[in-house]
Amino acid sequence: MNLKQIQELIKFVAKSGATEVDLEMGDVKICIKSPPKGKVVTEIPGNVISPPPSEVPPPSAVPPPSAVPPPSAVPPVNISSQDQISTDASNDTHIMIKSPIIGTFYRRPSPDKEPFINVGDKVEIGSVVGIVEAMKLFNEIESEVSGTIVKVLVDDMSPVEYDQPMFLVDPN
Repeated sequence: MNLKQIQELIKFVAKSGATEVDLEMGDVKICIKSPPKGKVVTEIPGNVISPPPSEVPPPSAVPPPSAVPPPSAVPPVNISSQDQISTDASNDTHIMIKSPIIGTFYRRPSPDKEPFINVGDKVEIGSVVGIVEAMKLFNEIESEVSGTIVKVLVDDMSPVEYDQPMFLVDPN
């Protein structure tokens, strides 16, 4: 199998809307995972290559959606902060900065440094407000709004979900 065939398989999985596909044919194994943003990540253990797209198992081999628990079935990490989010979200003047990915949230660039932002700090569009570690990669989270930080909704070094509110910003 050549690189072009592997790329075609990745594109096919991305277009199908599947978030994870595992293929195993004999001693050939491939796992393709699609994060929520639509980027496709492939994991090929060792020197294993994937089968050609013509050998992709039929759709019936994919487990039914009911076999995977819906994201809403996962309990929130900190119930009291989630209750606060719904209370604060009712204030139409505040805008939320949400996590663009799943991972571990860090408020500081390193343990011995100060947090990127605190309550009362001004942020501009593109200002780094934190870091989310996902799959051993540290992703800087930038503000998509300008304003003043009203509330920090996520604790340092805590897990965050996709689209989870992290900060409340007063745009005035």
